[in-house]
Parts: sequence; C-alpha cells; structure tokens
Amino acid sequence: MNDLTGKVAIVTGASKGIGAAIAKALASAGAAVTFNYASSKSGADRTVAEILNKGGKAIAVQGDVGSSADVKRMFEETQAAFGAPSVLVAKTRHIATTERLSTLTSPPLFSAES
Repeated sequence: MNDLTGKVAIVTGASKGIGAAIAKALASAGAAVTFNYASSKSGADRTVAEILNKGGKAIAVQGDVGSSADVKRMFEETQAAFGAPSVLVAKTRHIATTERLSTLTSPPLFSAES
C-alpha cells in the first residue's frame, strides 16, 4: 500500500471482519482512521486498540450509515479529531445523507476543480 502519512480515512463498518482489516491496513500505511460501528462496541474498541498499539491513530464512532444524521456526525467527529478526510471506504450498500458527501467537511472533501 502507498504511504498515507498525513491522510485521514473514514471506513464504514470496521469493527470486525473485512472492515477492520481495511482500517488496520490504512492505519499501518500512515493514515489516521475513523470508522463507524452499528452495535459491536467491543469489536470497535478492539480494532481501535490494535491500531493505537501499533502507533497508529484511530477513533470509532457509533452510528448507522443509513442515518444521514449519523453520517454527518461521523464526518464532524473525524474533522475534529484528525482534520478533513481525504479517503472514504464505503464498505456498505448505501450511505444515507441528505447532503452531498463533498459538503460534509470544511473545506469540502473534494470539488469539481480537484
């Protein structure tokens, strides 16, 4: 994997399984990682601990990506902890939001000019 030092990643559903493996791989490449979990707080805590123990940066945010309010909160908590995200891994069938994903960060995650 490329060097992701200084990048901020959001991964949906990374408290266990494939999502946890993706979050750990991003963190080992240098990215600060935020991920959500729907119900497995213990799995989320375990994934965060594994990343932190290897010198990485990670937070877990409880939320349902089917809820636009939860998606917005996940982006806000990511921005507060690490800055604007530059990587999004949507490991889900859908992400519900009434806003364009590009507008959920300040400055915007990406723009037409990018």
